[in-house]
Amino acid sequence: METKRSNDPLHGITLKKIVEDLVAFYGFDTLGELIKIKCFNENPSVKSSLTFLRKTDWARKKVENLYIRTLPKMQQD
Repeated sequence: METKRSNDPLHGITLKKIVEDLVAFYGFDTLGELIKIKCFNENPSVKSSLTFLRKTDWARKKVENLYIRTLPKMQQD
């Protein structure tokens, strides 16, 4: 039996890992400039960001797209 491999670069990656990786790479200051959402700019934390992003599809899409664009840079380090 052949296993299909997903073409989705986010397959198997949790939203928590995405946020933690982006915060580690950019920090909340830069993240807040790149994606202008309150949870990155006012009293930011991973927990509050996850709460907001899980409820807000458009914001989650922006974060996921930034993660996909940032992946090659993160893998160079």
